[in-house]
Amino acid sequence: MNLSARHLRAFVALAEEKHFTRAAQRCHLTQPAFSALIRAIEDAAGMRLFDRTTRHVELTAEGRILEASARRLLADFDLVMEDLRDHAARRRGRVAVAALPSLAAGWLPPILADFHRAYPGIALTLRDALLDACLDMVRNGEVDFAVAARRADMSDLDSEFLHADRFHLVCRDDHPLAAQPAVTLAQVVKWPLIQLAPNSSVRQHLDAALARRKLRPLVEVEHLATVTGLVAAGMGVSIVPAMTLFHFRRPGLAIRPLAGKAPTRSLYLVKRAGRTLPLAAQTLYGALLAQREHIAAIEAAPGVSRRSMDD
Repeated sequence: MNLSARHLRAFVALAEEKHFTRAAQRCHLTQPAFSALIRAIEDAAGMRLFDRTTRHVELTAEGRILEASARRLLADFDLVMEDLRDHAARRRGRVAVAALPSLAAGWLPPILADFHRAYPGIALTLRDALLDACLDMVRNGEVDFAVAARRADMSDLDSEFLHADRFHLVCRDDHPLAAQPAVTLAQVVKWPLIQLAPNSSVRQHLDAALARRKLRPLVEVEHLATVTGLVAAGMGVSIVPAMTLFHFRRPGLAIRPLAGKAPTRSLYLVKRAGRTLPLAAQTLYGALLAQREHIAAIEAAPGVSRRSMDD
């Protein structure tokens, strides 16, 4: 038979109490039920583990061998159960998240700070990476989930919609387009564009939206900070999603919504298909979902009303 923690606790109780009645009471068992546990242990061992007299109970030599192992096993078991209880209570744990760089730098930090204050025992890992790398880390089990866009190959991945991230124009505040409360794509594409690299989610969504329009790309760069610098220098304009606009809220630059049906970048929470997230990761995942209704506020650029953005 397989011995359980219940058997081992009964064995240790009898070894310490040296009395069946007291040991049974300690284990909250009737004496017959307790005696049955001890007999089961001895039957499984194939030998007597206790010498019994009418007044006294003592371990045999073989019983003392089992006692040391039983105490060690119970201590290990108790540590494991305590660890599980800590994880269940979110006192301990680990969460690894991948996120697109703009989200990792702008939207996520305040949420992660709140999460850390609520669950200081949970260790956080944030991996900022471009789209394919984010999704590959989820698929390979390197992170629990990602905050990212989707791609053509989403096999083995589940995604839950988070937000439709609306594109905006960014330009110098002395640019002709900055004089308008909102601009159309047809107006924007007449000017030289500063674009992100083709492997970025921003560029992929923008290319899809502008596939039928003739663009005047001036330069491609890898990072939004570089886009900011080039736009500030007057080299061109750019079209970027709302959740990247924190890069461009600075003196000398203007942010204008795109009029009409502006292109959007759909963002998702992505996890491995058919896998249950650890409790700590489930908690953070839920906290991010709870933010969905508040994300739209990020789109409101300084000096631009919500109405003008939706016209």
